Amino acid sequence: MLRCNLKTSSNNSLRLKVAIIFVTLGVTLAFTCLLILWIGKKKEKHATTTSVENSVLQLSYQSIVRATDGFCTQNLVGSRSFGSVYKGVLEASGAVFAVKVLNLLNRGASRSFLAECEALKNIRHRNLVKVLTAISGVDYQGTDFKALVYEFMENGSLEDWLHPLIGMNGPETVRNLNFFQRVSVAIDVAHALQYLHHHCEEPIIHCDLKPSNILLDEEMVGHISDFGLAKILSTDRLNYSANKSSSLGFRGAIGYAPPEYGMGSELSTKGDVYSFGILLLEMFTGKRPTDERFIEGLSLCNFVKAALPERIVEVTDPILVEERVTRGTPDVKNSRNDRHLRCLNSLFKIGLTCSAESPNERIDMSDVVIKLCSIRDKFHPTRLSHEVRT
Repeated sequence: MLRCNLKTSSNNSLRLKVAIIFVTLGVTLAFTCLLILWIGKKKEKHATTTSVENSVLQLSYQSIVRATDGFCTQNLVGSRSFGSVYKGVLEASGAVFAVKVLNLLNRGASRSFLAECEALKNIRHRNLVKVLTAISGVDYQGTDFKALVYEFMENGSLEDWLHPLIGMNGPETVRNLNFFQRVSVAIDVAHALQYLHHHCEEPIIHCDLKPSNILLDEEMVGHISDFGLAKILSTDRLNYSANKSSSLGFRGAIGYAPPEYGMGSELSTKGDVYSFGILLLEMFTGKRPTDERFIEGLSLCNFVKAALPERIVEVTDPILVEERVTRGTPDVKNSRNDRHLRCLNSLFKIGLTCSAESPNERIDMSDVVIKLCSIRDKFHPTRLSHEVRT
């Protein structure tokens, strides 16, 4: 009889322990579900921050507004394909960044946001502007808000240096790029394109190469920015990534886009090569491809081609012509000037080859890098600190 009572007591104790375990698990599960629901509702109310790469910046719409003083015009850096770029400063750390706020009323702006995130999430190169964070949510009015946060480039864009606005920097602080700086920036851009075309998991076409999309850091190193029209070749992971140049409208800027894009041809790396060629000609002539003198069949390419090699000085940026006259001592001035002209002639030839009418006649960016580095070393062989950048 005693043995039966002990057995019954043991069974009751086991049942009690099992019941306690199940009750505890049930309470924990219910609490977890409530917590998940609460977090989900909180995320719906505020802009979410998605890190494109491992970054210390964790930003929301509210912090962006504070950092840019409510997107005031004094902090407006410039305009891009689908939005405006502002300078921002974080109150806590003083960290400076640039933020591109998408104008979602523009056709294709949302798709360009996705395209830029897709293109930049897995690429790393010293000559590409680093994207720190992508923000997607709503503003104070409940309107959709999308923005991309970049590292800030202290020296602005190549456009600002090649074509400074009158009075923008004051009479005593006019921006000028010397010959060697222009060659160095051209090499920076060429390296970035070589990386995008040949050293990514899948080739990436920028599709919008122009001076305003080349940014310069405090050391005057060039960085390609604005991948809103970029295309990843051999993929169709998202609907916006079609191979035709019409998927986001006309790809590129007038004067810089290759002629075949205007006829609906497929996007290719040769399109970027063409844009680079025009960019190179602009850097050393000081003239935009849309200059008012280029009418009735005259183009920047024809303008340069007609002057080579005898009248090369006539098409060269006057700032560089003045530099050619004044640089060096009297004993070496003539030899320096001859080398200066030879380098200019070589640079113009590269620009013309890159911007050939037929894509098949354009050279590869890897060859461009080799040629530009050779020109740099011939012109300034003692500047060994400017090594090939990869």
